[in-house]
Amino acid sequence: MLKIVKTSIAIATISLFSAGNAQADVGEALQNICTIVKADDKGELRKKMKRVQSDFRLKLKDYYTGVSCGGNSLIRTAMLNNAVETGTLMVKKMPKGDLSSPEKDGKTVLAWASENGLDASPIVAALNDRI
Repeated sequence: MLKIVKTSIAIATISLFSAGNAQADVGEALQNICTIVKADDKGELRKKMKRVQSDFRLKLKDYYTGVSCGGNSLIRTAMLNNAVETGTLMVKKMPKGDLSSPEKDGKTVLAWASENGLDASPIVAALNDRI
């Protein structure tokens, strides 16, 4: 009985440390994603998303809310930098429900775009088609 308890504690401790390392690795893997979006490098963004999915089994929707580029989400960053290719790729990869839900500031991407005069952006057109 004592061996089972010791083994359980050892396994729990190891998995706790492993989860911490995985979190740091995801952060490292996503470190330059803002730069990729701003540069409108669709191919590099696609590679980054595939790498994170294969290494950590995370899709864009899983880490989208955790990534901030100067206080803006990835799609908002794409709109501000006129990064149409990367912006529309992210719109296509995100679930429809997540695209129409409010972000950290309580505004949807469409409402934010309207407030900032970005209604004419091709990314907004892609959002409207998708939602």
